[in-house]
Amino acid sequence: MNGVGLLLPAVIGLAVLMGGNAEAETVSFPGPGITLKAEFFRPDGPGPFPAVVALHGCGGLYGRKGGLSPRHADWAARLAASGFVVMFPDSFGSRGVGSQCKTRNRQARASRERVDDAMAAKAYLQTRPDVKPNAVSLLGWSNGGSTVLNTVRTGSAAGSKTTGPDYARAVALYPGCRLQARSDKWHTAIPLLILIGAADDWTPAAPCEALAERAVAQGEPVSIRLYPGAYHDFDHPSLRVHKNTGLAFTGSGGNSAHSGTDPAARADVLERVPAFLAR
Repeated sequence: MNGVGLLLPAVIGLAVLMGGNAEAETVSFPGPGITLKAEFFRPDGPGPFPAVVALHGCGGLYGRKGGLSPRHADWAARLAASGFVVMFPDSFGSRGVGSQCKTRNRQARASRERVDDAMAAKAYLQTRPDVKPNAVSLLGWSNGGSTVLNTVRTGSAAGSKTTGPDYARAVALYPGCRLQARSDKWHTAIPLLILIGAADDWTPAAPCEALAERAVAQGEPVSIRLYPGAYHDFDHPSLRVHKNTGLAFTGSGGNSAHSGTDPAARADVLERVPAFLAR
């Protein structure tokens, strides 16, 4: 797959989507012992709107040139065009750290600090007059997807630290499900959609399948969709499939895993996610 060939149509499509009020605004709000910064997008019109808290992966929120990474910019534009307020909390930059993909001892963990960040972001959005407080959903990629699983868990300690309605719905793209699948204490009461590539060797699909199967058997509102042949980052607008090395955590226990765009899987999630969040 030629990376240049993927890039051009993706950039053209993003340029069209970024019209109107999709320009980012930087906002700040109180987090767990720190001030969290976030990139904020809103649709045209007065609102109030449904909202999405979007959680970045272990690579962080920003690209090499300083702006939002292509995946996050693409999703921000698409969700705002679909009528959602979208906010990306910067869990790493707010703590003065960069990419954590090659770091084992992380300062913002998917099981603790980032769960608190997600709850603080929800609480902040529910104070805004342009947001519907009962229609705030959660979306996350990879490490952010793992944070989604920890945040929506029934009885999560973070839930007692904020007030206001719970998250309405949640989507986790290629999360790490191993710990949740091993624990019979993981349950959720809100609709959760897990999207993952069947060929993912960074965060493998099998534990997510086991988690979803158990949850459904217990009557919980969890669904999963697997994409044959797709690797990690399959929804990226223009990333050729390649091997990442030096990683701190992978499904194989080694230090390498593949990632890259899968056009068929990407096309599906671009339709499936906004439709799921809008229900």
